[in-house]
Amino acid sequence: MRSDVIRVGIIGADTRASWAGASHIPALAAQPAFQLSAVATRHEESARSAAETFGAERWFADPFELIRDPSVDLVTVAVKVPAHRDLVLAALAANKAVYAESPLGVSVAQAEEMAAAAGSLHTAIGLQGRHNPSVRRAAQIVAQGRLGRLLSARVIATTFGNGPESVSAYAYFDKAAAGAGFLPIAAGHVLDVVEAVLGDITEIDARTELLWPRVNLVDTGELSAREVPDHLDAIAKTASGAPVGVQILAGVPAPDARFVLEIRGSDGWLRLTGDHPAGVQVGDLVLTSNVDFAAPDRPVSGGAGPTAADVWAGASINVGEVYAGLARDITHGTHHTPGFAHAVHNSRLIARIEKASSTGLRQ
Repeated sequence: MRSDVIRVGIIGADTRASWAGASHIPALAAQPAFQLSAVATRHEESARSAAETFGAERWFADPFELIRDPSVDLVTVAVKVPAHRDLVLAALAANKAVYAESPLGVSVAQAEEMAAAAGSLHTAIGLQGRHNPSVRRAAQIVAQGRLGRLLSARVIATTFGNGPESVSAYAYFDKAAAGAGFLPIAAGHVLDVVEAVLGDITEIDARTELLWPRVNLVDTGELSAREVPDHLDAIAKTASGAPVGVQILAGVPAPDARFVLEIRGSDGWLRLTGDHPAGVQVGDLVLTSNVDFAAPDRPVSGGAGPTAADVWAGASINVGEVYAGLARDITHGTHHTPGFAHAVHNSRLIARIEKASSTGLRQ
């Protein structure tokens, strides 16, 4: 192994169609700057299977042993949100770089605690949609003023999740205590892409709805109570001056999935589009505009992991861009990749939406 390689340990790298297996594993495999050093799950059998399937050198049934392993430089935390805090704080205390999935914590206070603990250590937050090459190019067009004075923007975004049907393994997304509902995940990712292109949201008015209070778990036939919103309409103003209308729809059939961000200015327009059923953060995006622009960079990774279900095709594209930025930061001692401070910003934005909404949880 090269002495300059970044050795990664992934907590949550299960072989059963896990997000880590679909996105993080192929993202790392595509980049020679990284080596998958270790994997950890909560059970010996699944940890050993993950190491064999993904080609990791070591496996752990105790995630904290992975964190303590001196051969791990970067710890990736890809487990349910309530477990983030203890794992992230332990990794930071061990002086490790950390890549955590979003949301960082179940509350703004938890996110703030982890950001404060990070200090000067390298961190990355899994708000990967903003790293998509087409998003980066769109942001460049806007920053250069090539659209003229920005007049308006609108967003239509969908996800196949958070609808009237689910499976028991995903039922926790509907529980308030999990911190991983529709707003912090679906809305958090969409609004982060908006901010990446148009600047921070400075004002926002929002309305949430609970359209499906009872969810059919198709694998068990049981009904589960949804405790969090599953629809968002918002009007926002951004630092660039552009007003934005946002609608995020859940429970959309996969063939109907779409993401559209359209920006109009006095001198031109641009449009970002995608059709991944899981949302804007998964898969690639296409940029079109009536102003000339250089083609977006090619993604560093474009595949899916060996255990990925079809719905996660292309899951490594944007995650790979996060890792590429993090590798540059670690190598050069910079901190350009959005990390835990940015995670706090995103969590605060979602909290503002919750406060601004008229609590339209209709049953």
